[in-house]
Amino acid sequence: MRRPLSALAATTLVVALAATATITGLAGPSLAASADDDKGRAKNVIYLLGDGMGRTHVTAARERFYGSDGKLAMEGLPAQGYVSTYAVEKQSGQPGEADSHPNPVPDSAPAATAWSTGVKTSNAALGVNAKGAVVPTMMELAKKAGYRTGNVSTAEITDATPAGQMSHALARGCQGPVYSAAACQDTAVSGAALPTSDVRVTPIADQIARNGTADVIFGGGLSRFDAADEQALTGQGYSVLGSISSQTAATKTDLAAAKGAKVFGLFNKGNLTIEKAKRDNPSAAQAQEPSLPEMTSKAIELLSQKKAAGEKSDKGGKGFYLQIEGALIDKRSHANDASQTLDEIKAFDDSVAIAQEFAKRDGNTLVIVTADHECAGFNIIEKGTFTNAEASAPPANVDAGNTANNSVPTRPSNSRDAARSTGIVNGAGSADPKNFGPATFRTPTDPANVVDGSPEAGLWLSYLSGNHTGADVPIYASGPGSDQLEGTTDNIALFDIVGHALRVVG
Repeated sequence: MRRPLSALAATTLVVALAATATITGLAGPSLAASADDDKGRAKNVIYLLGDGMGRTHVTAARERFYGSDGKLAMEGLPAQGYVSTYAVEKQSGQPGEADSHPNPVPDSAPAATAWSTGVKTSNAALGVNAKGAVVPTMMELAKKAGYRTGNVSTAEITDATPAGQMSHALARGCQGPVYSAAACQDTAVSGAALPTSDVRVTPIADQIARNGTADVIFGGGLSRFDAADEQALTGQGYSVLGSISSQTAATKTDLAAAKGAKVFGLFNKGNLTIEKAKRDNPSAAQAQEPSLPEMTSKAIELLSQKKAAGEKSDKGGKGFYLQIEGALIDKRSHANDASQTLDEIKAFDDSVAIAQEFAKRDGNTLVIVTADHECAGFNIIEKGTFTNAEASAPPANVDAGNTANNSVPTRPSNSRDAARSTGIVNGAGSADPKNFGPATFRTPTDPANVVDGSPEAGLWLSYLSGNHTGADVPIYASGPGSDQLEGTTDNIALFDIVGHALRVVG
């Protein structure tokens, strides 16, 4: 099935946002200002998300690229802390129903909804609360307040994290251009199939192409859009890189030449290509995709320009709100692909450096670097050891019957099972599906003859899981209001901190 966004659906979105803003007290920038209001306020906010990036991901990337005594760019930001990421179970909306029960392991949709709306929701839900009601996003509020806005991702731009700022959907799979009732409807929340005029069951691509929430949009997902979407974009004044109607992806050359206040560029029909694949295949078409640092630099350039070509007034005077996602950290972690995960963290961190350099020049930009959740979870294990997954049997707890628990624990059964592990996973045994061994990587302090995949390599990594975890994630920040992010906070608090910085919430 295929459905264009009807005029009624577009109207439904506007009305729903206005109603929700009134209910939640998010009246926008007309709130009376005071001296206290100015404390922590920024002209610009750059919000960078390493999708799936846990604290040990950061440690492993530091060890890999800079050594034990080095630092990633994000680790140089002065304010540092942790963010809790739990979601909640969905509600039917029936009278008298108890508050939603916490779900400790979120997916990207409720995590994106939490920081973009300040509301907890259920897994797979975007821009709606746990009962399915539309709630306004930070990017919508910033746009309404007169800020320029941008959304950059190495995933499809209709994927959960970027879509969480620009759309409202009961099910994150409702992306477009084709859809099914199963992909878009959620009768557990709505109670029945919703009419096609309801924005919550309108494909995310249709919403993005018509609502104008982001001025600058860079990422993947070209196949989610069609000729009608391109017409809607150009009708709003967007410069569309490449061609949606002919499904011709834009290139980094197109990106470099892009000008104007509103630019829409998709560089792959699906997710963007991992950095390692582009390096290894420089003549392939995918090598013409821009990197995340290149998209970051261009987005900042376009959003910070004082006057775009053809504009009569300075629309950039108020500032901008930009979200940047390193999405492939998560996608390669799901695959337990340690090598490419580390490369994607490095590309993301290079984008952080670009954002921070701009912030230093500007002097009034809040930079926030965090993650939506942890994915898979690295273990950094001792060189030459192995994981319990490789053991012939789980380690025995010899103190199980000792109530005083004062003896010395031993692990007599913790020996390597040769049938399950033939060596390190990115070495000679990598093709063996029974191989549970760690991946090994050379570090800057290893001798010159040490290579990745060798027993001599200094960094040994294993994974906890093939999916998300409920661990707190790191956060790093600089600029006005960044001190509020020191220590531990919850992801919904990020909405208030950013909203206060831009003065779009009280």
